[in-house]
Amino acid sequence: MGNELFFRHALLPTGWAENVRLIITGGVISGVETEGAAQGDVGTIALPGMPNLHSHSFQRALAGLTEHRGAGEENFWTWRDLMYRFALQMDPDDVEAVATQAFVEMLEGGFSAVAEFHYLHHAPDGTPYGDIAEMASRVGVAAAATGIDLTLLPVFYAHAGFGGTPPAAAQRRFINGLDSYAKIHERCRQISNTGVAPHSLRAVTPEELSVLSALAGGAPLHIHIAEQTGEVDDCVAWSGLRPIDWLLRHAPVAANWCLVHATHVTVAECAGITASGAVVGLCPITEANLGDGVFPAQEFLGKYGIGSDSNVLIGVAEELRMLEYSQRLALRQRNVMATEAVRTTAKAMFQNAVAGGAQALGMMGGLVVGAPANIVTLAGDNPDIALSQFVFATRAPVVKDVWVRGRQCVRDGRHELAERSRMRFDTVVKKLLA
Repeated sequence: MGNELFFRHALLPTGWAENVRLIITGGVISGVETEGAAQGDVGTIALPGMPNLHSHSFQRALAGLTEHRGAGEENFWTWRDLMYRFALQMDPDDVEAVATQAFVEMLEGGFSAVAEFHYLHHAPDGTPYGDIAEMASRVGVAAAATGIDLTLLPVFYAHAGFGGTPPAAAQRRFINGLDSYAKIHERCRQISNTGVAPHSLRAVTPEELSVLSALAGGAPLHIHIAEQTGEVDDCVAWSGLRPIDWLLRHAPVAANWCLVHATHVTVAECAGITASGAVVGLCPITEANLGDGVFPAQEFLGKYGIGSDSNVLIGVAEELRMLEYSQRLALRQRNVMATEAVRTTAKAMFQNAVAGGAQALGMMGGLVVGAPANIVTLAGDNPDIALSQFVFATRAPVVKDVWVRGRQCVRDGRHELAERSRMRFDTVVKKLLA
């Protein structure tokens, strides 16, 4: 069964096209026709849905709760201690409710797909649930209810530090051996598209990373890397190499890999990532919120995508805006993320992030034949101006409608579950704070 959607303007891989008809069959774009006769608008301007390549949905419940200065210096590590205490309280119903709210907000903010970097696996005392992937299955329920395109990335987390340091008590809900992880991974494959996620070089040994890489095969493999300077220093102390340098020398980094953050990266490491074909997963709002640092985008010629990570604030425009503005502040330049080929900054970032995000999720991206019918619309007459205003100059959300695999999930800016989801979410947060 097929259907058609018509748009005055649509952003295709080749640029803007007018009077575009998208033919959709089985949730996939089966035809793209341009320059046809004008028809009544479904949405004035169509964009490809943006993949969110890095999310910890359960952390949406922490948003706004860690913005209080303690007695000492505040950084990623002090935030992590607070996150651990919060995570130890959440049950499967809580995880489902919070993930549902996060996914509703992602869809309303212009994301159509999400890679869920899921590491909250076990019961609060660290024992596995009867269904070893109970928590992941609840994320799957939330995705199915909201309609977002889900890629589950069950996380392998076994150690507290480089060289196989034993895990800390606060990490007990995350911890698996290779055998139990394989069971979680197999169960996740029954829920959605699935990849593999070694948490970080500090959380896996080289031997474990080798096994996980083989398990992934050609499927997405995502890993946190070089997010904080302390992590870089610890890696050098352990191995004599910086984290990304170590990874490029000792692991089969390839196009199916996503190096999440890669904030503290050298020029040589940038070149190595580019040569590998891997995607860098940038999470500008979270990286700013945690005080991680600024990725040197001007020195990087490879592929990148965007993710909402801790979900402290969710939206495509907000992530892209923070990405460009962080570069402007660091370099004291403007329009840093524009390219020679695409000089409109918002358009260049949007197209690159769609392509990089789709690669990181192992899917086709863009409004092209064979890709999922993931579509976002904006209002406006001039598409370049409308997209630039969306990223840089709006006070309120301007996403109009969203389709995921041909199913309309957002209409006139609102998801049908928005009100009910928010009430359920607020109840969970109040319970966790009690």
